[in-house]
Amino acid sequence: MIQYAIAVNLLAFFAMGLDKYKARRHRFRIAERTLWLLAWVGGAFGAMAGMYTFRHKTRHRGFRYGLPLLATAEFIVYWQWIE
Repeated sequence: MIQYAIAVNLLAFFAMGLDKYKARRHRFRIAERTLWLLAWVGGAFGAMAGMYTFRHKTRHRGFRYGLPLLATAEFIVYWQWIE
């Protein structure tokens, strides 16, 4: 379980960074649906860290408020899983 959580959070973090890189260069982007999917399958912490690290999607209310809420829910699930 811990390996999965680490892997999906790293993937979400780097997906945010890659999407920001592509946005700056006016290239084909990663769909928001994909970024949300990564967050929903357990990568909300990584997506949120990537959002603030790369300053990407911070103006989108859904990401700005949704990712911290989802990360909180995932934290509770991870905490329950550990105990």
